[in-house]
Amino acid sequence: MKETLEFINKKINNFKPEIALILGSGLGELADEYCDIAIPYSDIPNFIKSTVKGHKGRLVFAQISGKKVVMMQGRNHFYEGHTMQEITYPIKVFKKLGVNTIILTNAAGAVNETFQPADLMLITDHINRMGSNPLIGPNDENFGERFPDMSEVYNKSLISLAEKCGEELGIDLKKGVYLANSGPSYETPAEIRMMKLMGADAVGMSTVPEAIVANYCKMNILGISCISNSASGVGNSTVLSHEEVIDVTNKAKLKFKSLILKVIENLHN
Repeated sequence: MKETLEFINKKINNFKPEIALILGSGLGELADEYCDIAIPYSDIPNFIKSTVKGHKGRLVFAQISGKKVVMMQGRNHFYEGHTMQEITYPIKVFKKLGVNTIILTNAAGAVNETFQPADLMLITDHINRMGSNPLIGPNDENFGERFPDMSEVYNKSLISLAEKCGEELGIDLKKGVYLANSGPSYETPAEIRMMKLMGADAVGMSTVPEAIVANYCKMNILGISCISNSASGVGNSTVLSHEEVIDVTNKAKLKFKSLILKVIENLHN
């Protein structure tokens, strides 16, 4: 951690980010538009490279609406073969850099039949079906306690703020529970029926590990899913593909970006 922080701090000249933003599939364009300093993950000691198509794999620092922001332009996933600790390491780095608010984004499949592709869903809670937890192993009291409370992972005030921003922008925001599987295979129709019974509204392969560690580090968390498709067996769902996910998130990215920018503008840290 010391080695990582020393390297980043040399590159950013005491830039102190207060907000972190993790950009999921098809959503990395925001970091291209707002980029003061960009550092490839491959250059950062102890970071892992992003291997997913559509993820640039850079840490981008920028001023947005007078706020200092650090963005992950692409994330790492459990299904790439990394450990839970490796994929959530950047969250601990952000904590040490001074971040206290984090916005987690992803592309997700709709389990809720009322959701349509290109809808945006504010995450109110999550279900971890990834088969692991990033806090397994020795605990570091410098970051958080051994048994962190999970009763309000996604900050209610931030959800209310996002709803207000959505209203002002004329965006019909959905709200719901995000369920994370390990992937990389998509779910079967039978699995989706089970998830519906569990109370899931959307399903994906990310976000939950980062949310667990950010909550553990006492950060304020806002989660937003871009609904990229109907999950297997839901409504008129067709054969699922990563290309479809990127295509739909590209269609939704204008309203997605406008919402994120509006939220950042109205954040009071």
